[in-house]
Amino acid sequence: MTKKQRWTADLIPDQTGRVFIVTGANSGLGLATTRALALRGGRVVLAVRDEEKGRAVAEDLTASGVAPDLLDVRRLDLADLTSVRAFAGRMREEHPRLDALVNNAGVMAPPRTLSPQGHELQFAVNHLGHFALTGLLLDLLAAGRAPRVVTVSSINHRQGSLRFDAHGEVDDLDGERGYAPMAFYNRSKFANAVFGQELHRRLTASGSPVRAVLAHPGYTATALQTKDTSGLARLVFGHIGNPLLAQRPERGALPQLYAATAPDVRGGEFIGPDGPAELRGTPTRVRLSDAAADPDTGRRLWEASERLTDVRFPVTAR
Repeated sequence: MTKKQRWTADLIPDQTGRVFIVTGANSGLGLATTRALALRGGRVVLAVRDEEKGRAVAEDLTASGVAPDLLDVRRLDLADLTSVRAFAGRMREEHPRLDALVNNAGVMAPPRTLSPQGHELQFAVNHLGHFALTGLLLDLLAAGRAPRVVTVSSINHRQGSLRFDAHGEVDDLDGERGYAPMAFYNRSKFANAVFGQELHRRLTASGSPVRAVLAHPGYTATALQTKDTSGLARLVFGHIGNPLLAQRPERGALPQLYAATAPDVRGGEFIGPDGPAELRGTPTRVRLSDAAADPDTGRRLWEASERLTDVRFPVTAR
């Protein structure tokens, strides 16, 4: 995985017989990930909030050469923990095992919004929904072939942080005392990174065959920077940054594709682009921030997330 060996989607091993779930699969990185996996024979569950849009995407993929029996569209609203439980229940009915879960979906810098359970939307979608989904499906993943959980974080995790109150809860969880769209986005991506590393610790301690891997796409042009974002974020990241600096989703998806399929990937690794400032480039192993790797922060976030989602993982505490 050096610059002389530039890894592309063409190097994805044959995925015939493997079952993937990709959240947010109807656009951007999720769509690029779905297409690449299915073209290599993987069966992909497109976990999408809008089933109609998901079916339209599946039809487009089929028209472009993807076998229709490799695509299943299922509704999942990560903002709503009731929807997460319903989706997980359906997966249990339809699949005796799963081989990889790609926690890809996300929202970025919207105006302050609360989830149906009353949590700030970015923390709810980007972290809590994926935390709950992973826990509810972990036993199916443990039965899979070379199973993996790939959680998509961001270079912005290095700008995020978490504070906990005296009761161990996330401080100002709903943003009532002071909401800043990008600061709360950075916090949610920091939570993704902390979760991925803590999941690795607990899976290792339990002797689980599931590998927990982190990935980030660098700077990639997707609807994330323009849909539902606040005005300033839309201007800076969508209309100025995208045309000048961002790479296409097909390139941005390579780190998470590598994390999900490369035989040499190990649990606990963080895969991102190898270019300057990790904004673009070929997948390589990158550094997790010291704060995100802190075991105490991992334990605190894990315990708070269990209380907030009422989901307990079938792994022993480290």
